[in-house]
Amino acid sequence: MTDSELPRNGSTLIVGPSGAGKTGLTARALTDWLADRDPSEAVVFEFGPELERDGRVVGGRLDRFASIPEGVWVGSVDADAPRSQGDTAAAVLALARGNAERANRRLDAAPPEPGAVFVNDATIAFQHESGALAEFLAYCDGAELAVVNAFEGEEFGTDDPVSRRERAVLRRLREWADRIVELD
Repeated sequence: MTDSELPRNGSTLIVGPSGAGKTGLTARALTDWLADRDPSEAVVFEFGPELERDGRVVGGRLDRFASIPEGVWVGSVDADAPRSQGDTAAAVLALARGNAERANRRLDAAPPEPGAVFVNDATIAFQHESGALAEFLAYCDGAELAVVNAFEGEEFGTDDPVSRRERAVLRRLREWADRIVELD
């Protein structure tokens, strides 16, 4: 996707494995949108955890890639990385539930009529069934533009409840999006 192809309306889902550039592309879309719009019309949901894995930072927040001006509403969640941090199946589910509950509170606190919504690491908020995915999608549909990125890969697991839920959420996000950008 080139700069001229970045969306200006509708919904875009950006997917790929860790380190593929999802957050950077989302940050570029935010920066481009803000070039001629009022920052108070933008909403950012920051769901991505940051942790070090094998000597590199996995995940990254949008503000590592772009300056987010005052006036943009930012709903940050101090998210855990359930599959990386949980040492038992119960601990992984508990971490995922905590992320979902914190994300639900941020969604509830968001401004009612955004012009644009930018979401970093969306599936973190919905890896547990208590995540309010339908409400989140309805919120994004109320905006002129929604740019959502999400992890898609097998590096963190495939056959645990969190991974199965994440795949179901990704299928729903793919059905919802007007366009999908797949990075590798």
